[in-house]
Amino acid sequence: MAKQPRSVDQAIARFDAMAARLDGHTPSPAARRLGRTAKVAAKRTLSASAALAAVIAAFVAYSFIIGPIGVWGFLMMLITAVVIAGFMLLRPTEPKRVAYSEQLPTGTVVRQLENLLVRERTALPAPAARKLDAISQQLPLLESRLSEVDALDPLAQDARRLMGKHLPELIERYERVPAAYRHERDGEGMTVDERLVVSLDAAREALDDIGKKLSRQDLNAFETQGRFIESRYKDNADLKGD
Repeated sequence: MAKQPRSVDQAIARFDAMAARLDGHTPSPAARRLGRTAKVAAKRTLSASAALAAVIAAFVAYSFIIGPIGVWGFLMMLITAVVIAGFMLLRPTEPKRVAYSEQLPTGTVVRQLENLLVRERTALPAPAARKLDAISQQLPLLESRLSEVDALDPLAQDARRLMGKHLPELIERYERVPAAYRHERDGEGMTVDERLVVSLDAAREALDDIGKKLSRQDLNAFETQGRFIESRYKDNADLKGD
């Protein structure tokens, strides 16, 4: 069962976020992914700098306590510093994809789907790519709402399963079909490309419906508080000055 909102201010903040999405102010999936990559790169740079400082400090301490490190010691320090810096800076920025399970954290489920949609967008037909964009725009709100819902909630389970298992499998299965066969029609008269677009649109509608249902509690809380303020302060003679 969804948790009660802590305050009306929290509900209003969520509505502002929803309005921003409708106005087109929500960062694109590529921008969000770039932002995460930049943060990871910044952390790695700081870690590499700290490690290099530690290496230099260790060699300096050795030269003071034991004796001069000499040319070979200086070269060893440089090699050590280069190896450490290279290891810390050149690791893949995107975490390895984890197979979906019911225990997988919601943040990981959303992040992996978002990375998949950004990565595969250019490989899909234009109509399907537009559906991916629409799905990607839903992910921040869904992630926020799901973080406040019990993991056993049926809506949360459906959303996680759709994002973590069914959508990735749909795209992967599409890519396995050779391009030469994607224009052949199936028993319902649809090509592989057309089936992909219809399926992605169905997923988009399902996620939109889940998001609305998960937000219903906040909508109700906002309406209740609004009605209270109206009944308490609107046309209240006791609060009006002479």
